[in-house]
Formats: sequence, structure tokens, C-alpha cells
Amino acid sequence: MSGGHGGKKPLGRWFAELAALLLVLGLLFTAKRFAPHAAGDAGIVGAVGILLLAGTLMSELLSVFKLPHLTGYIGAGLLVGPYVFHLIDEETVERLSPVNTLALALIAFAGGAELKIEILKKVVRSLSTAMVLQTTIVFFGMTGVFYALRGSIGFMHEYAPTAALGVALLWAVIAVSRSPSATLGVLAQTRAKGPLTSFCVAFVMASDIVVVVLLATVMSIARPLIEPGGTFSASALRVLGHDLLGTVSVGTSLGLILALYLRFVGKQLLVVLVALGFGATEVIHYLGFEPLLAFLVAGAVVQNLSKQGDVFLHAIEETSGVIYVVFFASAGAHLKLPLLAELWPIALTLAGSRALITFVTAKLSSRVAKDEPVIAKWAWASLVSQAGLTLGIAGVIGREFPALGPAMGALAIATVAVNEIVGPILFKLALDRTGESQSTAALHDDEEAATAVAGTT
Repeated sequence: MSGGHGGKKPLGRWFAELAALLLVLGLLFTAKRFAPHAAGDAGIVGAVGILLLAGTLMSELLSVFKLPHLTGYIGAGLLVGPYVFHLIDEETVERLSPVNTLALALIAFAGGAELKIEILKKVVRSLSTAMVLQTTIVFFGMTGVFYALRGSIGFMHEYAPTAALGVALLWAVIAVSRSPSATLGVLAQTRAKGPLTSFCVAFVMASDIVVVVLLATVMSIARPLIEPGGTFSASALRVLGHDLLGTVSVGTSLGLILALYLRFVGKQLLVVLVALGFGATEVIHYLGFEPLLAFLVAGAVVQNLSKQGDVFLHAIEETSGVIYVVFFASAGAHLKLPLLAELWPIALTLAGSRALITFVTAKLSSRVAKDEPVIAKWAWASLVSQAGLTLGIAGVIGREFPALGPAMGALAIATVAVNEIVGPILFKLALDRTGESQSTAALHDDEEAATAVAGTT
């Protein structure tokens, strides 16, 4: 994805991009009318083209308002998806899942490669304090909020108070999760560097591991509360330990293999990354481990145990541009507007409560850790986004508690939709205000140069 713009966009170019977007949508809408039953591989190729064109144009159009490209991609997907212009139907959106698989793999690789030990050492105090407080306070805070709102949540009416507490605990795990994809998507656009960027990347990536452990623990605790006759089982925690150890081992091995390949071969990296995104994901799934965590570990190993980290990151950036556009545009097409219209009051309340608790906790954490001002003021902004990881957690809860599945999943989708739209905007605003985004830094340099020239004339 392209970096940010160094200055204001000319008005003529803005209107040209608006006209181009409207023209593309009009042509695609007309084509859909004449070929309404396009399906199969042709339909998939057409859907990718639609998402890519509309997403790119929309992101450029919205950049005049300093919105992140992700907002444009998601908005374009929403427009061309099943609920507005109907250019892509639900079945085709579902068939784009292989693109999502590749995108998530690249996001995990990049996230791990961003975890440099020398940077982590600088933020270890802030990171550990924030991780403990954010996990604990958001978890118990959202448990209380969900339990207090149970009378306003339709599917909760059938649960007794004890069972409702179990459901609230499960919802709190969903609330604790963050969005690595949104975080890295914004960073891919802004090319941000600085203390806030380092802290946010480290926190969001490390929180993945915390959420996985928390999910298994809470499911074991919630089961006897929700299901009559259910009992707490320590075996689930033993299985979790085995899976985590296995996932880290697989990720470490994969990282070492990648480092050796980059060192002694270093060719056809695009093919290698695509093969890993698809093939390795299936193999790791088959072994019963978590692919995203394995890829995260692999990226960290390449970065910290070899000299190939920068080469690896550059290869991912070259590969991920088009993939990211389609991934986030597809996420926009997935947003179910009828569901959001039905559940928006409770979804907005839950999302707003989570954002408020996150904000207050971030301020408390920074005071305890004595963070530098930039982190104390803006660290919370990267913690609002939610996306695929959160929906994945909701899916796991649905499989483990089938009676909860559809209703809990619907509420999760509606709440994630709010955080998916608002979160990236807040994070980019923080990066721009702190001067860490590349576009802001470039603009600042231009202003300093202009001032210097003026002073000599």
C-alpha cells in the first residue's frame, strides 16, 4: 500500500477520483445487470477486481480527509457487497476466504518481524504494566457491563443469573481481543516509526498470546455456570499448554528455515510467501496448532535470530499491497447491514463501554509505568480496533457452546463492525498527531525547509 500524502491533495484530483469511483461503480453495476449469474472462477476473479478497483479509489478519495486507507477499503466493500449495490453476493464473498487466509498469514509474519528485541527492551516496563492492567480491567469491566445489560440483550432473557454470568465472562474475552490486522494495515500505509508505534505493535501482537490463554481458561470456568451438569476440567488447560508449546516449536522451526532460505537462496520470495500462506496454514491446522501464532513466532525468529529481518519485511510489503486491499474490502463486504441495523443500540453501547474502559485503563497504566508523554496520551488509540481475530474467538465460543453460537456470533459481528470502522481512524489520528507517520514527518520537513529558505531571503 502506498504511503501517506505529503501535503494537501489538489481539488481537481479529488473530483477526478470521485468521478472515477462513480464511473467504476456505474460500469460494474451495469455489467452485473447484463450478467447477473456470473459464477464459478470467473465470478471470483470478477469479485477480486471489483474489490481492488473500488477499494483503491475509495481509499484515495478519503485520504483528503486524512482517513486511513483501511476505511476506504472497508467502505468500498460495504458499497459493492450484498447489501448496497449487490455487485458481489454473499456466496462469492465467502469464496474469497483463501485471500483472507493469505492476508492473515502475511499480517502475522509482518507482526512477528516488527517485534525487535532491542525495541521491546525499551518498552518492557510500559508493555508489561499495560498488558496486566488492560487484560484485567477490561475483562472484569466488560463482564460487569454485559451482565448489567443482559435485560436489553434478547438471547440473554432465557438464562438464569448464574448462567448469565458465565456468558458475560465469555463476552469479556471477546472484548479483550485486539486487531493485529488493523494495526499493521494502518502502519503499512503510514510507514510510522517512533515510540508510540513500537509500543502499539508490541502490545497488540503480544496480546494475541494472552487472549488465546484467557479463552481456554474462561471456557473451562464458564462451562459449569452455563451448562447444567458441566464441571470444571483442568484437562483443557493441559491441552492448552501442549498446543502453545507445539505452536511455538513449529513457529521457531519455520522461522529458522525461512532465515536460512533468505540467507542462502533469497529468490522467488513472493512464491515462497504465497506457498506458506496457503500450504503451511493447512499443515499447521492439521497438526492441531494455531497458524497465526506460529507465523508470528516465525517472523520474530527471522528478525531477531538472523540478519534477514529487513529483507523479510520488505518482501512482505511487496507481496501484501494488493492482498491487503482485497482483504479489508472483503471484510467490508462481510458486514451485515441488516444485522447492524437491528442490533446497533446494544452493539454501540458495548463498543462504547469497551472504548471508555480501555481509555481510562491506558491512562492508569501510563501513570503506574511512568510512560513518556506520547505513549501516555495516545497509546489507547491503537487498542480500539477489532476484526478477524475477534470474530474467530466468537466462532470458537459458538462451537464450544452451540446454544450460544448464532446469537453470540451476531452480536459479536455487530460490535466488531463498530470497532472495525472507528478503531483505524483513531489509530491513524494518533500517529499523525504525534508526527510518527511518514506523511506527517514529510510535511514537517517540508515546512522546516520552507522556513529556512524564507529566513535566508
